Amino acid sequence: MKRWLLFLVLSVIFTVHSAPCQAQEKMYRIEALQVTDIEPYKLCYDKFVDELGKYGLVQGKNLEINRTVIDFDVEKAGLWKKIRVLMRIKGEASRIADANPDLVLTIGTPATKHAKDRIINAGIPVVFAAVSIPEAAGCRSLMESGPGFTGSTLYMNMETALKIIKLAFPDFKKLAVVYSDDENAIAHVEEACKHAPSVGMEVITRQVKSKSDHITPYALELLNEGADTFIIPLDTYYGLRDYEACRELLKIGDANNQPGISLVLMKFPGACLYVGADFGISGSMSAQQAVKIIMEGVKPEALPLAHQQDLNVMVDTKMMAKRGVELPFEILQIARSVE
Repeated sequence: MKRWLLFLVLSVIFTVHSAPCQAQEKMYRIEALQVTDIEPYKLCYDKFVDELGKYGLVQGKNLEINRTVIDFDVEKAGLWKKIRVLMRIKGEASRIADANPDLVLTIGTPATKHAKDRIINAGIPVVFAAVSIPEAAGCRSLMESGPGFTGSTLYMNMETALKIIKLAFPDFKKLAVVYSDDENAIAHVEEACKHAPSVGMEVITRQVKSKSDHITPYALELLNEGADTFIIPLDTYYGLRDYEACRELLKIGDANNQPGISLVLMKFPGACLYVGADFGISGSMSAQQAVKIIMEGVKPEALPLAHQQDLNVMVDTKMMAKRGVELPFEILQIARSVE
């Protein structure tokens, strides 16, 4: 009897002392890395954090995120500055590997391409977001990443995008694009040139010599070649100097009554129609992958690359009215207002 009572007392004491330890949640650590602090990347990151919260991973409670933004002046990006930012990315990758977090989020192609190998080799899973062309970041294909990493892509079917543009503006024959040496922009332009003939259009282009160039001289050359309108690709060039290039295109559009078209879902001055993938959705999809990896133990390479199934379509009703544009019912059915 005494032995039984002693066993009961000891059991109660053990339960009381161990209860707080059992109730204590695991603290997950995530490192986030990106190059340049542009608005679309901020949206992507914010949606990543919000989506984690839906699965019970909350900053300050059971989640710690250390976000690193590498400053990079893309407007004045000469060869040596590009080399320096590459070395900075690799340095951050080494620091992160030594910190040994539960997972690393890389936002954008440069951070993903140049940081992932060092981190993966340290046994840390990597999830990327806001990458337009997965192969450019080291993926095997549009659907398959590789050992140790996965992510979500902004890749969109350019033929589908051009069909939407053609439906909206059936009389357009020549779409004009001014672009820079931005990797995403080059990929966008190549895809547009490739698929335009299949929808009865042609894409004519000019590439600026540097991101500090004004767009007007290049745009006027394309107008002389018969451009019906200008499309804005996924290109950091357009976000510089408070969207100066977009504002210059707006003046040209005003003079020629041309409705601008954007392949980026961020509001640009002068565009009537927006067709593209959503940075916020990319961040949310990457968060869903991260949850599977750190909470369910799924291997990153077991998760196919995530991409937005249906392109977003937005219209600027005020700009449409100014240009006298009447979009067909089929477009209005699937579009939402940019306002």
